[in-house]
Amino acid sequence: MSGIAHHLVKRGMEVTHERYRTGTTVAHQGQDDGKPFGHPYAVAAALTVTVVAWFLAMSAIQYVYGGVVATLTMIETPTATAYTVARVTESDDPDDPLRAAAENDEKRPLKEPDLFLQKKTPITSKIRTTIRHLKAETGSSWAPFRGLHVAVMYHFTLHLLFNFFARLFVAFYIFGRNTHAAQAVAAVLATTLLCRFKMLWTHIVISAPNPEKRWYQRFASLEARKKIVLPTMAWAVAEQLAIYFPAYLFDFFGLDGYARNPQNWREFSPMQRNSVLLALATVVLVGFLTIVLVAVPATVTLKRVQASLLAEEEETVVPFDRTFGGRVLPEVVSGGPSAVGMLDAWRTFDWSARFRLVKLYTKIVAIQVAASAAFVLTAVAEVRLINGDYILY
Repeated sequence: MSGIAHHLVKRGMEVTHERYRTGTTVAHQGQDDGKPFGHPYAVAAALTVTVVAWFLAMSAIQYVYGGVVATLTMIETPTATAYTVARVTESDDPDDPLRAAAENDEKRPLKEPDLFLQKKTPITSKIRTTIRHLKAETGSSWAPFRGLHVAVMYHFTLHLLFNFFARLFVAFYIFGRNTHAAQAVAAVLATTLLCRFKMLWTHIVISAPNPEKRWYQRFASLEARKKIVLPTMAWAVAEQLAIYFPAYLFDFFGLDGYARNPQNWREFSPMQRNSVLLALATVVLVGFLTIVLVAVPATVTLKRVQASLLAEEEETVVPFDRTFGGRVLPEVVSGGPSAVGMLDAWRTFDWSARFRLVKLYTKIVAIQVAASAAFVLTAVAEVRLINGDYILY
């Protein structure tokens, strides 16, 4: 949906600029009436504002819901409340110890109480509940955007490192003429080098505000860095696999040629169309499975390993079992920062938590689709309102 919006706005601005520059006329409902093109500057300004608003909206949705809320969902450990149920004894035996212990009570003596444990509803079970909890814990209405400054600096630095390594690999033909391989390896290398920076963002998001420390004072120690390198590299590889493997299949099936020349679709026979649709469905299915079975588990594992390295003096904004069921020892016992293993990080993320995360991602996709559709309709309405019945094609 976002691609459709991008294409519509881009095409509209290109045609607007070209027809204004050349001074040509446009067709009115398919007939050339000789009228000049309407208000090119107004169309360009309106579409530019719409594109910027769409970009900011998508960025906010992805950061708050896909970043902050998803991270809290990945590390929350639901708590349980213990309570007892006391019952009245039915015994009339005067030697009953329970009766004797309460013989001065007006009510009948009590039996042994039953002990029950009731799990509380996780805070991250709903987006609205999570946002409300964050604001209450931090005392700020901007809590959903916590860590944004660190995220901006991280991605800026990541972009610089990625460009440096990618250009270096291409210039020296380290991967031959395969620019995709060069870019994938450059992304993995740059992400791994910034593993402490990436972990810093996670620690800021999951921990309670600490006014005594500035953000740059919350970097994990170099010793902790050794424990996070491998999970970060595994996550970076999984991310590149989710991007390039479906893209490779797209090229392998020759779908890139159909995308560049969609007009050829009319010339295809029914069998050819079915073949193309089957190939496209295969690419979509493989991409979806790669995300669900590879990228998401790698993301959860990385976030939980990062959370296990949070300093002991830092409090978390959601319930979090730092021991991971006794698998991680405190620093005073281990003599240094102790991190949960990658397999244990995933295994301790139980099925109820996985279901919550899948439900969250489903909601995020639905919100993004709805928002993109709204912006597409807005862009179309703007063009029609400014230019009347004139259409761009």
